[in-house]
Amino acid sequence: MDNNLTMNQSSYRMPLLTLTSLFFMWGFLTCMNDILIPYLKGVFDLKYWQAMLVQFAFFGAYFIGSLIYFLFSIRIGDPINRIGYKNGIIIGLCISALGCVLFYPAAQFVSYGFFLSALFILGLGFTMLQIAANPYVSILGDESSASSRLNLAQAFNSLGTTIAPVLGGYLVFEFFFDDTSGADAVKIPYLIFAMMFIVVAFLILKVKLPSFTNEDTIEKNAGALKYPNLYLGILAIFMYVGGEVAIGSFLINFLGLEEIAGLEEGIAKNYLAYYWGGAMIGRFSGAISLSNLVPTKKYLLMILLSLGSYGLIFAISGLSFSTTLPYLALMVLNFFAFLLGKAFAGRTLGIFSLICIMLLIGTIFSTGYTAMWLVISIGLFNSIMWPNIFTLAIAGLGKYTSQGSSLLVMAILGGALIPVLQGFVADAFGIQISFIVPMVCYIYILYYGFFGSKKRLTLR
Repeated sequence: MDNNLTMNQSSYRMPLLTLTSLFFMWGFLTCMNDILIPYLKGVFDLKYWQAMLVQFAFFGAYFIGSLIYFLFSIRIGDPINRIGYKNGIIIGLCISALGCVLFYPAAQFVSYGFFLSALFILGLGFTMLQIAANPYVSILGDESSASSRLNLAQAFNSLGTTIAPVLGGYLVFEFFFDDTSGADAVKIPYLIFAMMFIVVAFLILKVKLPSFTNEDTIEKNAGALKYPNLYLGILAIFMYVGGEVAIGSFLINFLGLEEIAGLEEGIAKNYLAYYWGGAMIGRFSGAISLSNLVPTKKYLLMILLSLGSYGLIFAISGLSFSTTLPYLALMVLNFFAFLLGKAFAGRTLGIFSLICIMLLIGTIFSTGYTAMWLVISIGLFNSIMWPNIFTLAIAGLGKYTSQGSSLLVMAILGGALIPVLQGFVADAFGIQISFIVPMVCYIYILYYGFFGSKKRLTLR
């Protein structure tokens, strides 16, 4: 890396603050897919597996985009190492804006295929953002605190996913909704999103960011795949994204089942905020848990930020306090799980995966509000999975960090395939039984947390 690595820690604050706004935006747009699924399912009268093509198109773009990036890195050398992280982020924002703009003609022509194409372009933009921004945050300071920084940035990503179900759901299902206008309700919201991406791209262009580039010889090979923690981490990312997205995609329909809660879509979206908001709570706690603060201050901050985050979710959801008491109880479990993790990224990952498995077993074999809150609370334990897997997987990669990042982003393909697989199971056996699909995902993540992440390249 170049001289910018010698900058003091205070000089990293503005770049990190700028990047957190970026994480917020792509979190918001990603979660909007959970609103689009039931909305487009109604507009086009789709089966569950057909509705899940929303996630297939969006997350499939991550695979295609990352594959193209990886092939370029083999033939000409790592592109990010050539153009720099800042330029990579700006390119990603412009592509994302284009994807949002394409929602307008998709709605105008009332074409499901056009919608899927727009989502694919949006996903390509997010691919570039993921490849550039995640490792950029990781190297923006000491390696020992990389997981803490990425948890913090991802917490703002989760803030976006928390607000999206309520605000996005209101815009699509209520404010712009018209029974006679087909798919028109998404036109204006996505044009607004496009303008926001352009504004952020302009800000990043003007803000002074450290221009990390690699001064080592740019090698044209797949050297990153020599590292066991990386190639095992690729599958862990696949499983994590697949499991998390599949659960979020089915939540509104699951809560609509009479044997669960019998909620209408306009009400169920408010509960969805607790699922994605749980990731925000856990990531703020994770950032503090993995920091170098003294234990007393660390635990106090974790409790205060968790309660503050819960207060935000509570305020925007409009649910009564008594209704959310089961969620508060599971927040306590989340806190003690962090204590058991003892600030070790792999150990915490394994513990959280085990709890997710137990919660899914409860979801499958219970009914009513018990099943509802068990599945919603999985968001609390999904929280640290992406940042912990990512930092464990790229640890020690050196000049192969960006290439490794592209491979990890490629594994977001799980978000395209796992929901469709769960859709087939749901069509055949019912939504509740279909949650066995994400359960399998968490079983592998448990293995990676406790064992796979510890495997390192042995030089001979």
